[in-house]
Amino acid sequence: MHGQQDGLQLGRSALSKPKTCIQSSQILHFCISLPSSFQLLLPLHQRMKIIDRYILSKYLTTFFFCLILFTAIVVVVDISEKTNDFAKSNLSAYRIIMDYYIGFIPRIDAMLFPLFVFISVIFFTSKMAGRSEIVAILSSGVSFRRFLLPYIVGGIFLSALLWMGYQYIVPKANLKWANFEAKYIDGPVAPESNKSNYKQKLYFKIDSNTYVGIRGYDTILKSGNGFFVQRFQNNKLLYNLRSDQFNWDTATGKWKLFNAVERRLDSISERVTKTAELVVSYPFKPRDLRKDEFLKDQLPTPELDEFIKLERSRGSEMLNMLLVERYNRDAIPVSVLILTIIGAVLASRKIRGGSGLHLAIGVIISVLYILFSRFSIVFATKGSFTPFIASWTPNIIFGLLAFYLYKKAPK
Repeated sequence: MHGQQDGLQLGRSALSKPKTCIQSSQILHFCISLPSSFQLLLPLHQRMKIIDRYILSKYLTTFFFCLILFTAIVVVVDISEKTNDFAKSNLSAYRIIMDYYIGFIPRIDAMLFPLFVFISVIFFTSKMAGRSEIVAILSSGVSFRRFLLPYIVGGIFLSALLWMGYQYIVPKANLKWANFEAKYIDGPVAPESNKSNYKQKLYFKIDSNTYVGIRGYDTILKSGNGFFVQRFQNNKLLYNLRSDQFNWDTATGKWKLFNAVERRLDSISERVTKTAELVVSYPFKPRDLRKDEFLKDQLPTPELDEFIKLERSRGSEMLNMLLVERYNRDAIPVSVLILTIIGAVLASRKIRGGSGLHLAIGVIISVLYILFSRFSIVFATKGSFTPFIASWTPNIIFGLLAFYLYKKAPK
């Protein structure tokens, strides 16, 4: 009897072992793609580290592949549209790449960065869901929150990358691209567009009591005419300066006035001083006289902050546009993390439509996000929205959507 029982137990154990090995090998194959004989020797926390690296590497490689692919497509389309302009410029291919595309590519990539992230997350996550890898990971005892950890780490990394780009790299790229466009593309094709470089009837404050007026100013030559300065105290004129011509002295970093006439007034007398050439330092630079709606895109963040302070002291009407640009440089990188979470939650569920349906939903959400952003900017610049609320409203709305989808996701 004892021999028969031992034989039955051995038979049962022999039958149960292949089933356990098959389940383990399936889980480990789907989760970490390493030989099962090696994975069985690893404790759970070490296997999770490998799973994290697996998901994170999928995330980053898919994103950068998507970024390079779409960038190449955009560059090819742009070359086909500007072939004649490049030929008329008589520039070498090297000069065109260094002077134009070095500025054009970061500008386009920063603009489409959140969309690339969202599409990448949905694409590779839906592929994992279609191969039942996510089911295997969650079935092995991993919580859904823990499963999202590598997505959050990758989202933070890409958010930081985009934030650094918006603070320093993208503004310089915008300036390089704009200078090339103005010199070689807009100039020969549409000479009348150069009229926008000549500003007329500028009037602004440089401090609480001093006003500056300019009849005409050329932003390219950095020179103008009809310059005057007026300083008041208690609604009384104390100082008046007028100059026929003026220009920016690059060597000294100051303004040079020609045929300047200064009048200093007090309660009983007036002193007049005439100077053929007067060099003066004022708290504004040539860039501050451009009054260009694209200037804000070409200033690194420290210079933009300085420019905002100057425009606020002047009471400028373009202050809201500057503030929206400043707050967007912090808000848009955060959207990368939010869209990463939304994409991971949506695509982690295995559905009948597969990757195609996931991508369709992702495109719809991306379009809605862009529409919310555009509407917020319009309300901030033309309506009563404050710039800070306008910049962060899309993130708040889609952040709540990400939280809702996370709570409703099957665990």
